[in-house]
Amino acid sequence: MFAKLAQPFPLGATLCDQGCNFSIHCPDNQEIKLVLFDDENKKTIIDLNHQYMGCRYAFVPDIKAGQQYGYQIKDKLEYRLVLDPYAQALGKAPFYVEPFTAEKSWEFAKSVVVDHQFDWQKTTLPQVPYEETILFETHVKGFTKLNPHIDEQYRGSYLGLCQPKVIEFFKAQGVTSLQLLPVTSCMSEPHLLKMDKVNFWGYNSLCFMAPEPRYAKDDAVAEMKTMVRELHKHGIEVIMDIVFNHTAEGGEGGPKFHLKCLDKNYYLQDYSKNYLNYTGCGNTLDLTYQPSLNIVLDTLRHWVTHYQIDGFRFDLAATLGRNRHRFDTQSAFFKAVAQDPILRKIKLIAEPWDVGPDGYQLGHFPRGWNECNDKFRDTVKSYWLEGNNNVKEFATRLMGSRDLFSAGGWPDKLPVNFISYHDGFTLRDLVSYNHKHNHANGENNRDGHGDNRSNNHGVEGESSNFSVIHKRERQKRNLMTTLLFSFGIPHLLAVDSLSHTQGGNNNAYCQDNEISWANWALSGEDECFSAWLSQMLAARKQVMSPFIRAFSGHERGHHRIHWHRSNGQGMTAEDWQGLEAFALYLGLYKDGNELMFLVNSSDIPTRYRLPPGSKWSVICDTSESRLSQRQTQTTYMQSANSLSILYRP
Repeated sequence: MFAKLAQPFPLGATLCDQGCNFSIHCPDNQEIKLVLFDDENKKTIIDLNHQYMGCRYAFVPDIKAGQQYGYQIKDKLEYRLVLDPYAQALGKAPFYVEPFTAEKSWEFAKSVVVDHQFDWQKTTLPQVPYEETILFETHVKGFTKLNPHIDEQYRGSYLGLCQPKVIEFFKAQGVTSLQLLPVTSCMSEPHLLKMDKVNFWGYNSLCFMAPEPRYAKDDAVAEMKTMVRELHKHGIEVIMDIVFNHTAEGGEGGPKFHLKCLDKNYYLQDYSKNYLNYTGCGNTLDLTYQPSLNIVLDTLRHWVTHYQIDGFRFDLAATLGRNRHRFDTQSAFFKAVAQDPILRKIKLIAEPWDVGPDGYQLGHFPRGWNECNDKFRDTVKSYWLEGNNNVKEFATRLMGSRDLFSAGGWPDKLPVNFISYHDGFTLRDLVSYNHKHNHANGENNRDGHGDNRSNNHGVEGESSNFSVIHKRERQKRNLMTTLLFSFGIPHLLAVDSLSHTQGGNNNAYCQDNEISWANWALSGEDECFSAWLSQMLAARKQVMSPFIRAFSGHERGHHRIHWHRSNGQGMTAEDWQGLEAFALYLGLYKDGNELMFLVNSSDIPTRYRLPPGSKWSVICDTSESRLSQRQTQTTYMQSANSLSILYRP
């Protein structure tokens, strides 16, 4: 009877009324055995009597959810316990003391059988349109760990992120979509373990389908689902940042958790069978190999089906389309996602590069993919913070980087524009530091990017000088206004809404402490900026989103676009070489709504002549710390180093 219940697919542990089917892909280790553990850690070893296409499998009766298990293999002369690569939960947070020997593997975290029944309380998916999407990059633990407005037991957890006060904050800020830093199970790299540090960001995947236990009070599976459900109730999407380009097993000499012991072909290898490192993390997953492609696709469907995830941001996504040394937009992965009835409906965001050859692929991902636009980041920071007056480049980014992303593919092909990300300076540090200060990472300040394009405005770090603070706050508003009123999907770092500083650390990946934890003790300036940002996000949805929608697809050529000097005359070819004060006029159709962008990067106030007609409403003027409802008609005096957005319905 039970032999008939045994099946090679799906891989992993699959429950039914009679018990559980266990199946694992393991062509490199045919002597593998299933090991079950009871509550006292006593083990039962079970033969995997069936095999098919490199899979070994067996059906075990009377297994219930919560059963811990692993797989025994022979590693040279020792028996090693390995995780199920398809494990859907882990029994505890993974940890070991270097080196990770076969003996220590038996005390490591174990795979857990999961029953995915859950009361979703008839919640529906938010399905936020692309042109209305506001991405809020958030660390599950870091954002709530110090939040005094929620019960202490929930701080730094999945449940903390969905507490009423936190959701109230998200709603007040106008957030539509939380982009969570990795919440799949993670193992810190050996060099961090030696320094008694952890991979706080989580970009070192252990088991792709298992939620990270560190963020759970009791049950990571149920608590993560609860978080998603409660956020969905309030119309907030959940986007997962996910890492398929490499795994926590590292390169040659790295720890053995599963894939290395089961089938080396999971990874890209050179001709001497050494691991190719196109990720900077020791190994590179090979998606031209069917089992590797399978686990990635199965993982994506797993999160969408069982957790109702709304989309994914793919770390170093060029790897996913890589055929060894080349990137291919027609790769099997892209084709497989495009035809999948579950995956083709969700948001797909690519970090469009990796560190291997042919690795920079901005603008080259297929239809249905949005891409993180680092050219927007670099151009806008250089323009406002470095005085790099490249008007043509700035204008191109403002208008949606159409040199890379044709408006014919909008809104679903809009670029993801950003100023700050988890890696790099926070918004506050961008205007407070000229140099990175990563000494706490233990690498003598050698780590982290050197090209920050920041400006400390005369003082390195924190300052009580009113003039310095005034300049910094204005530049924060310049950067955010440019981001929110450019054509694209705005990506904001969540802690920027609180003006959080990391003390100049631009690579705080191993700082599970106050450096990374959002500081909720806001100063007067911080409170003011948070309120301003909230109002600006509301203004973007009301004013800018319709323009993005109108300028997308077939209707894009039916609108008015004019570039002016401050005196109202059209810009000349010479003006595009470095004009410091210019205006962008946008109008819908022949006589529809109108927008004006008054940009003054010079050091002197400039008076702008406005197009004739009825009065313009001032959406914002970045020289002012608060939004004021007022109107202007014929001219407008724009302060130095600032910009304004004007609107006429």
